[in-house]
Amino acid sequence: MRTHLPEGEALAIGLGANLTSTVGGPLETLVAVRPRLEQMLSDWAGLTCPLRWSPLFRTAPVGGPPGQPDYLNAVLVAEVALSPSVPEALKLLGRLQQLELAFGRQRLEHWGPRTLDLDLLWWGELRCSQSGLELPHPRWHERAFVLAPLLAIDRDGGTPLPPLRHCVGADHLFAQEFDSSVQLVTPSPIGWR
Repeated sequence: MRTHLPEGEALAIGLGANLTSTVGGPLETLVAVRPRLEQMLSDWAGLTCPLRWSPLFRTAPVGGPPGQPDYLNAVLVAEVALSPSVPEALKLLGRLQQLELAFGRQRLEHWGPRTLDLDLLWWGELRCSQSGLELPHPRWHERAFVLAPLLAIDRDGGTPLPPLRHCVGADHLFAQEFDSSVQLVTPSPIGWR
């Protein structure tokens, strides 16, 4: 039996890359951003946050221009002591976008290829719909490149992921297996798990 989250609210961040960045290919980018993201979350929250990282998945692009390379995707779930609020979520989003820029992110076309994509997927029960920020992130529960990493975290045990607990059809999600468009990266790269 899994326990519920102790104090704090869980937030989830989706990571993805399919272009070469300032540090190398998508794998090198995700490995390099990991400690920077951990430090940024700690600085933003004012203390070290318990973190749960998914393994890496290779996924086919969804939408966007044809002929894009496959993505590498992962999800980070962090438990933060801050109370969910729109102003704090906007601060976090700004910091995520600064990290994207540090790795050469350019927003040239909707759903286009990218050196690094960091998406705030949810933060507790916070609901927000305004320019630049929609929480929970729209369609996260329909995207295999988000679901596969989240389900890998959930299957590892520990505290249940709140949005998965309340998601319509969650029982189906936990049993879901993905087609060949989603592949676990094995073995886990040095610097990842």
